Amino acid sequence: MRNVERYPVEGPNALWQMYRTVSRFKAVRNFIAIQAARYCPELTVKNWIYRNILGMKVGKQTAFALMVMVDVFFPERIEVGDNTIIGYNTTILTHEYLIKEYRLGTVKIGSNVMIGANSTILPGVTIGDNAVIAAGSVVHKDVPANTFVGGNPIREIRRTDAGEHKDEDKRVMLRS
Repeated sequence: MRNVERYPVEGPNALWQMYRTVSRFKAVRNFIAIQAARYCPELTVKNWIYRNILGMKVGKQTAFALMVMVDVFFPERIEVGDNTIIGYNTTILTHEYLIKEYRLGTVKIGSNVMIGANSTILPGVTIGDNAVIAAGSVVHKDVPANTFVGGNPIREIRRTDAGEHKDEDKRVMLRS
């Protein structure tokens, strides 16, 4: 189960009330910074934006590929370890606005994690160290360390001993 905080709302759906939860200024500033980072080819500049403008915790040598979309309203709730790769066009969400409530959850991504292209990470999820997420996956629950997962919704494909992942396995997962 995801670790999310639930906040009930009265009246119209929660998305219509989003500016009660986050300021317009923060939303616009974050949107501009995220768009700059999405198209930026320089990883050090991209990570600087994530750390210093958006308040994310980003480890050393972590690489966000082109077009990664981080949460616009609460990016400071994203934590990524060292030497992790987040694939092309992946979305990382820390909020959900629903009809009768909104939910917030911190996303924790460990070190040496490989997230394949076009994946979606939902709020409140923890991905353990050395995990591999197949391309196109929807991560709706925690992923233990040293585990290969994939699909929509994700399912476990294989579990390995710590550090046993091979580069070839990672390339195969990204193509699946």
